[in-house]
Parts: sequence; C-alpha cells; structure tokens
Amino acid sequence: MTKRLRSKYKINRRLGENLWGRPKSPVNVRDYRPGEHGQRRRKPSDYGIQLHAKQRLRGYYGNITEKQFRRTYHEAVRRRGDTSENLIGLLEQRLDAVVYRMKFVPTVFAARQFVNHGHVSVNGQRVNIPSFRVREGDLIEVQDKSKQMGLVLEAVDSAERDIPEYIDVDHAKMKGTFVRIPKLTDVPYPVQMEPNLVIEYYSR
Repeated sequence: MTKRLRSKYKINRRLGENLWGRPKSPVNVRDYRPGEHGQRRRKPSDYGIQLHAKQRLRGYYGNITEKQFRRTYHEAVRRRGDTSENLIGLLEQRLDAVVYRMKFVPTVFAARQFVNHGHVSVNGQRVNIPSFRVREGDLIEVQDKSKQMGLVLEAVDSAERDIPEYIDVDHAKMKGTFVRIPKLTDVPYPVQMEPNLVIEYYSR
C-alpha cells in the first residue's frame, strides 16, 4: 500500500475539507486539523491561502507528487489561453482522473491503482500509466477480464457521483469517450477549487 493511499483521509483532516465529498470522511465529524493544536484557528497569510489552494487541488487528484504537479503547472503556462483553465484541463486529462470520472472505480486512489495494474485500455491499447494524457475523442475501456471485478461493479452502481457532461460513458459495455477538455465550471468538484491562487503560488 502506498503512502498516498494510506494518507487518503489524513489529507481531508489536514486541509479541513471533505475533498471528494464522501460520506465516510472523518472531516464530516471533526472539521479541524489533526493533532494537539488542531482546533486553534489562525488567520492565514496570503502565502498560506495560496499554499492551501495548491494542496487542495493537488490532494484532490490523489495527492500526486509535487514534481508531477509542478510539471503540470509549467505545461499550463506554456499553452495559450488562461493558465488557470489550462491547469484544470491538464489535470482532468490524466487517465486516472478520467477513469474516476467514468465511475469505473470508487475513488481517485483506486483509479491510479486500477490503471497501474493494467485494467484499462485507450483506443484499444493497454495503458498502465496513471498520468497518461487522454485526448479529445479517445476511447477508454475496462479490459474484458476486469469488467466483473467487485470494485468496478460497486462503483458503477453507486449513486454517490454523477458523470460530467464532457465524458460519455456506456456502463453496460464498460467503456466511454473523453468528449472534450473541460473548463473549471464544468468539473464537479465537491469543494471550491481556486486554480488562480495556485498560479499565484508558483509564480511568486
């Protein structure tokens, strides 16, 4: 078990927010940081606000490494258009994020492991890299041998999340299409994300 998987709910406690909107999250009961001094409330600095926004967004996508997240930021800067929107689009193009959006798995952590173990194909080719960048029109499908996994069937039947409009899914055939790159307002985040503060953090 990876350290990122073990610390899943610690991320929620540390940030004081239910990042994935899950009913089991301990932050629903204890909305303060863990530790002896967790209930102390201090007014954050501008830097603290930007850091929190960065940690919130990074944590939401399975607590991806700082190196990967920074690389995604630099790619967003290089592209034309609004850097904040570019950043969200690039994060939503990650294969593990797309698999999570398609409800083939219950969590983004499970999505990373699911992809890593070779249960997913893109345009007919097996891909086991969670950070693989999906393009508009790509067909994502669960491998035949994996379609009856309990994890998959449970996720598909769950009413916990809805499928966003920029993804088209056929759960009967366990496949779907990444229709288009979404804007910030298209992404169904359970908490408010502020990519503009993330850009400010990295551009200091």
